Amino acid sequence: MTTPAEAPLEAPDIPYVDPERFLGQRRRGRRNAWVASVSTVVVFAVLVVGITSTPGWSQVQETFFNWDAAVATWPVVIRAFVLNIKIFLVAEFFILILALLVALARGLQGPVFLPVRILATVYVDFFRGVPTILVILLLGFGVPALHLSGVTNSPLVWGTVALIVSYTAYVAEVYRAGIESVHPSQRAAARSLGLSSLQATRYVVLPQAIRRVIPPLLNDFIALQKETALVSLLGPVEVLRAAQIDAASNFNYTPYVVAALLFVAITLPLTRLTDWLQRRATSRRSAAGMP
Repeated sequence: MTTPAEAPLEAPDIPYVDPERFLGQRRRGRRNAWVASVSTVVVFAVLVVGITSTPGWSQVQETFFNWDAAVATWPVVIRAFVLNIKIFLVAEFFILILALLVALARGLQGPVFLPVRILATVYVDFFRGVPTILVILLLGFGVPALHLSGVTNSPLVWGTVALIVSYTAYVAEVYRAGIESVHPSQRAAARSLGLSSLQATRYVVLPQAIRRVIPPLLNDFIALQKETALVSLLGPVEVLRAAQIDAASNFNYTPYVVAALLFVAITLPLTRLTDWLQRRATSRRSAAGMP
């Protein structure tokens, strides 16, 4: 009789790989990459040739893509763009905090919190329905007109406040969607371990919810970075206003193109980061067997 110690070891189950199939997949991969590269080059070459061969291209190139004008306007535009970045960073900091508070307020349970839920819901519905540009104009011109003592009349401050107020409503809904995506059993398990409702939200629900909503949060902040240019309606000389002043003085629109490239240089890395995070989250859910 064979004892367990004398039992023969079973060989590990190694999947068989067909060499011909493997080589065929590699050949198809190389062929697809070559076809994709050639088609991309051809399409862009046709676009470039088609645009540059139009009768008005020389005038467009001189007006919008003038290298000398770009070099001359670069120092002014880049200094003004620093103000856009400052507005974005300040607004983002407050939006992340206030939006989370609003989302938590909408999820409060119990009849005693009904007024809080109503106020949070009205706030979100109202500022999601009003265009951001109108919020900027109303706060930027309306609050200083009240002549409140001890309250600043700075258009830069009120333009930033308008962005915070408007985007807090959008981001609060992103947070709320993440909180509601956490299965109720997670909270129930935390409560069964002796955690209070606040502790269950703090240590169990919020970490999962925030991790899930990072990609949509980045999408909202990409939009916020672009909409910092709307503050120029109140007078601050940020990148759009600086480009506008330069274009009006030189009768050339190249400064607008330079300003657009600066926004692209900021938003493009954020866009690619968002795509990568979404792909990683999708692959993790697929690996875990989640929908």
